[in-house]
Amino acid sequence: MKIHSLMIENPITIKPNASVAEAIELMKTNSIRHLPVVTTGNKLQGFLTLADMKQGLIPSMLGDISMDDLMIKNPITVSPDDDIEFAAQLIYNHKIGGMPVVKKGRLVGIVTATDMLRTFIDMMGILSTTSRIDVVLGDQPAAFKKAMQIINDNGGDIINVRMTPQRKGKRVYYFRLSACKTQVIKKALESGRFEVLAAMD
Repeated sequence: MKIHSLMIENPITIKPNASVAEAIELMKTNSIRHLPVVTTGNKLQGFLTLADMKQGLIPSMLGDISMDDLMIKNPITVSPDDDIEFAAQLIYNHKIGGMPVVKKGRLVGIVTATDMLRTFIDMMGILSTTSRIDVVLGDQPAAFKKAMQIINDNGGDIINVRMTPQRKGKRVYYFRLSACKTQVIKKALESGRFEVLAAMD
C-alpha cells in the first residue's frame, strides 16, 4: 500500500510570517497536532508540532518569536508513492508523530502515526469480528502450504497471516480468519500433526 492511499490530502497549513498565537488557534480550532509551514505554491518550508507550539507560547509573549524560530526546518518527509512500511519505519526510528508528504518540493498531504496505526489495524482485521488460529510450523514451505490447505478445506477464510521471528527451525503462525467455528479447523490441523497453540472464534 502506498502513502497516497492513506495520507490526509490538502492539509491545513500556515504561512511562515504567521504568529505563534495564530498557529495555536489553528491547531485548537481544527483539533490537529501537526501543521506544515508553506509558502506560495504550497512549497514546504517547515513543520510545526503541538509540542513546538507549547514551548514557544510563553517566549512569544515576551518577544518577537516567529514560525521560523519554532518550526522544524528540513523535516523528514515521504513521497505519496512511498510504501506505508517505509513511513512506519521512519516514524518509529525517529520517534515522530507525523510527516509531510511532498512531491517535487510541494506539500501534497500529511501522514501521522495515528493514520499508520489505523491502517495496520484495518489490514490485520483486529477490530472486525474475526477468528484466529495459532499454529507452530517448521521452516519448510510445504508445511505452511499444507496448513493453509487444511484451514481452507475446513471452512477457514484466511484474512492475513503473521509470524514470529525464526527460532530454531520453528515459528508460530497466526492465521486471522473470517469469523468461524475454529474447533473443527483445530482438530483437522492436529490430525495433520500440527501443534495448535490457540483457536479463538
